[in-house]
Amino acid sequence: MKFILSRYRAFLFTVVLVGILTLINRETGLKAWDISISSFKEMLFVIPPVFVLLGLLDVWVPKETMIKYMGEGSGLKGILLSILLGSAAAGPLYGAFPIAAVFMKKGVKFSNVLIFVGAWSTTKIPMFLFELSSLGAKFAFTRLAIDIPGIILMSYILSKSVSSNQIKAIYENAEKISN
Repeated sequence: MKFILSRYRAFLFTVVLVGILTLINRETGLKAWDISISSFKEMLFVIPPVFVLLGLLDVWVPKETMIKYMGEGSGLKGILLSILLGSAAAGPLYGAFPIAAVFMKKGVKFSNVLIFVGAWSTTKIPMFLFELSSLGAKFAFTRLAIDIPGIILMSYILSKSVSSNQIKAIYENAEKISN
């Protein structure tokens, strides 16, 4: 029982806070409950397919293949593959993190993992197509031309500013999580 309370204390604290908010201001509290339930339902539709894809990735793609195409010596092809995979992904950003953990388990270079997460959050193909049709080609291509180099630059700055011991610890943690 203590384990459950300690593990879920932030969640339980939030439930209590929203309960108090509901008692103080019924309309705002009910709106908070409604938003929370809606977000939970959305997660139920996103997370299971992500984990199915993770299982398939883990079983079907050998570690050596991931290292060859996205590992330390992958160079430009690793960058391009990271951008392509992140851009082609569907779902909210929280779906990218379990995939990033499996990428780490498979030996993907740290900067490529960061590029993948950056591309997932910024350069999704459906968003690009929407911008193309709604805001015009000039805007859509300009944003893409700024975002892609920005993602690559930020990932390299981050990967160089984090010590090798910290990166090793991140990879070890990803290994624990993805098992």
